[in-house]
Amino acid sequence: MISVIIPAYNEEANIRRCLSALCSQTVPRSSYELIVVDGNSRDRTREIAAEYADLVFIQESEKVSGARNDGFRRAKYDIVATTDADCIVAHDWIEQILFSFQEPRAVLAFGPVTSIEDTPKNRQYVLLFNFLIRFGAATRMYYYTLGCNTIFRYDTLNRIGMYRIMDAGDDLEVATRMRKEGKVVFNPDLKVGFDFRRYNQYGFWKTIYEWYRIILDGGISKKYTYTRREYKTSAPDEETVMNKPPEKERV
Repeated sequence: MISVIIPAYNEEANIRRCLSALCSQTVPRSSYELIVVDGNSRDRTREIAAEYADLVFIQESEKVSGARNDGFRRAKYDIVATTDADCIVAHDWIEQILFSFQEPRAVLAFGPVTSIEDTPKNRQYVLLFNFLIRFGAATRMYYYTLGCNTIFRYDTLNRIGMYRIMDAGDDLEVATRMRKEGKVVFNPDLKVGFDFRRYNQYGFWKTIYEWYRIILDGGISKKYTYTRREYKTSAPDEETVMNKPPEKERV
């Protein structure tokens, strides 16, 4: 059984496609739960999420890392996964999670990303991201565990204190602690479609620079704004993108 945690903030343009993909997996819907942790959105994010998710609530802790922790605390199951409201998981994502945790020593699993919008620029981003992900996994020098595609064994995650509340880098930081507790599994078939809107709108190198500056500042920076930015969206109207959601099945 798996609990999937999805932080969201003003994501009415994207969250339907995210949750629809999560509801259309190769395993029964009754084998996993969906938990949306909303950052008190000003749009219809919670209303749309309620059509698909088993639980939707307003976050109580600060930042995206705090939202993930809030979701973990309400999770029912032993395996807890995280993705983002603007991402689209592969159709067999849940199945690949189950496969990854067949290894009894596994405490953390992660995988590569693809691009939702197939443009030349985004293909370059995907090559760079996946090079960093695969190089770290192969050398074990680090684990580039993006928050959109990381899965934990809950009792281990809870024991180490979950995510640290940081503006950026929390997803990589938690892996440095998890790797000390057991085996880290990189699964190349555990794929998530990533939205590169942040990099396209604010500039790739500027965004990377801000991310590293925040890390060097200890994870908290008042000078740089990395989270809760307002994004332009070119997404079609949500009602035309996805069909009506399937009847929600409680776990």
